[in-house]
Amino acid sequence: MNMNLYGHDGQWLMVDCGVSFNEPLKPDDIHTAEVVSADPSFIAEQKERLAGIVITHAHEDHVGALPFLWRRFKCPVYTTAFTAEVLRRKLAQVGLVDEVPVIVVKENETQKIGVFNVSWLALTHSVPEPFAMTIDTPAGRIFHTGDWKIDKRPIIGEGFSPARFQALAKENILAMVCDSTNALRDGHSASESDCYEGLLAAIAPEKGRVVVGCFSSNVARLVALGRVAKATGRYLALIGRSLTNMVGAAKATGYWPDDLPLIESAHLGYLPREEVLAVVTGSQGEPRATLNRLAADNCFDLSLDANDLVIFSAMMIPGNETAIMRLVEQFKGRKIRTLQQQDTDLTIHVSGHPCRDELSQLYTWVQPELAVPCHGEPEHLAANAQVAKLSHVPRQLVGRNGDLYQFAPQVSIRRQQVKTERIALSR
Repeated sequence: MNMNLYGHDGQWLMVDCGVSFNEPLKPDDIHTAEVVSADPSFIAEQKERLAGIVITHAHEDHVGALPFLWRRFKCPVYTTAFTAEVLRRKLAQVGLVDEVPVIVVKENETQKIGVFNVSWLALTHSVPEPFAMTIDTPAGRIFHTGDWKIDKRPIIGEGFSPARFQALAKENILAMVCDSTNALRDGHSASESDCYEGLLAAIAPEKGRVVVGCFSSNVARLVALGRVAKATGRYLALIGRSLTNMVGAAKATGYWPDDLPLIESAHLGYLPREEVLAVVTGSQGEPRATLNRLAADNCFDLSLDANDLVIFSAMMIPGNETAIMRLVEQFKGRKIRTLQQQDTDLTIHVSGHPCRDELSQLYTWVQPELAVPCHGEPEHLAANAQVAKLSHVPRQLVGRNGDLYQFAPQVSIRRQQVKTERIALSR
């Protein structure tokens, strides 16, 4: 649930405003809230100093809280066309689409937002238009990576281009604030094209219905499954509001291929089993999502029979293991087969985040003075800092939520300067 603040000369810039799902509000709480965000009280209480909000990309943990929290900020939002389309759909659901000023920016464009000059740099991830940015002030230039990986064969967009990031070495980057999600993993992440090939190999020999659970915001995976459907003679349908909203945004911005048709989910029941390919929500075992309804055989649009196949094309987020395995056992009890990444040598899921070799490569290209790991648990942040040190970054700063990192004129971390808590949001 990303919410980052950069401050200079009495002003603040917010980068991302995201949610998490089915999380406790307190670390030791056994109860969870369905939708959770960071408590924005610190900046909401001084909103006149908030120059603007920048959204790096359209994943829920970066944009999902903004429709619920914007009234506390009432400032312009800057993002690219695809993310703006997703955001407007979310704003429409809460009656704010005509109130929020959304400024659409393009690759390599620079916007002056208060005292900050922000420039957008394209990279690769699992959603259209993921962007890093440089944030320039008289005190120094920051490079904020957002979510990224080095994918030379992405399903959507151009392959990762090193040249723009190599050029940052000449721009005197003071601090690189970097994604740590996969910092514990050695090597290099696999490509989304590898995942397409793995899913095709898994689905092609099947004679029954195939259901794939994945993250609704992974548009690249949805396009890959559209290609799998075409290659295997199946019809593709989406079950779940978040899936249809995301594909709607992709169609509106030109990211959904014209040659990949979708059918209405209500038509699935009329098809022969071997022609059904359904993509559904609920890969993390969420109680109200489609996979749970399928497991309980109370999904309105589709029923599964013995020997049909359910593929989990998503990582198992820590903390969700029990809910996911409960789902698997429900399916097995009805003799419906399941396939998870740990069950096969086929690549049926790939991460959208950099492993250690990719982190090292980017640090080597950018050559920042400071490495500031973010977006991870404490062990991920520490591992990212270790990679930065081995990549000859002179200094690494590792902190926690609520810490204030001072980059200039002196470098320091002032611990727990901001009270940070979680709040529940109502959909």
